[in-house]
Amino acid sequence: MSEHIALIGAGGKMGGRITDNLVKEEYEVFYCEKAEAGVARLRAKGLAITPSEDAVPEADIIVLAVPDALIGLVSLELVPLARSGATVILLDPAAAEVREVALREDLNYVVCHPCHPPLFGEQASPEARKDFFGGIAATQDIVIALMQGNEDAFASAERLCRRMFGPVKTAHRITVEQMAVLEPAMAEVVAASAACLMRDAMEEAVNAGVPREAAEAFMMGHAQIALAIAFGATGSPFSDAAKVAIRWGNEMIYKQDWRRVFQPDRIRDVIREMIHPEERS
Repeated sequence: MSEHIALIGAGGKMGGRITDNLVKEEYEVFYCEKAEAGVARLRAKGLAITPSEDAVPEADIIVLAVPDALIGLVSLELVPLARSGATVILLDPAAAEVREVALREDLNYVVCHPCHPPLFGEQASPEARKDFFGGIAATQDIVIALMQGNEDAFASAERLCRRMFGPVKTAHRITVEQMAVLEPAMAEVVAASAACLMRDAMEEAVNAGVPREAAEAFMMGHAQIALAIAFGATGSPFSDAAKVAIRWGNEMIYKQDWRRVFQPDRIRDVIREMIHPEERS
């Protein structure tokens, strides 16, 4: 008998992608959504919507595809309704890391997040190469952690996560704490801010009079080769002159103590602000 899945937030951004994959699978899925726009998207797909208070007591696995800021409130409402032995899947480590999710000793909790298709990875088709988020055509990896519970529940959750984010090549089992090091610290605090810095640098070139088309072409090409060299995707090293420029950049742009963003207390600080942006001092 197939497992019953309650997908909470099925019409949202992440929930919508998961919905598109699960409609092709053997699971019995309850699609749960309260936002009007999300409800409209699900109905446009021809899917029935089940109230979460009806779906959760029947579910073997409850997937909370809702924003980090809502995990606390949503879990407080739904976790008491879950049957003993059910599994709750969180799609981001934030709420789990700072314990802003309602817990029950008789439930299993798994945290999973997609790695997204790799920059230098091979993909099978032009459609896959344009699938930057993954979960449509491009192969990607996922990271997954058992926050609380037993191995059988974890195995079932991993099977489901592979289908939610498929096609999946490798599921990397790590801890919740390690996942928080990856995101937000590595992927967002560092990598996403560096990406925005690169975009802003391109805009400065345009402001300095460089034609936008030329600036974009130059930035996109040089960003790719710089990443390829830095991450060992090519055998070519940075030139001696480029190393001088990189040193200048390190000294003029970055704080010398930037690595403290990986300290556990700093990770928890940024997570709390992500979940409660209104409390920023």
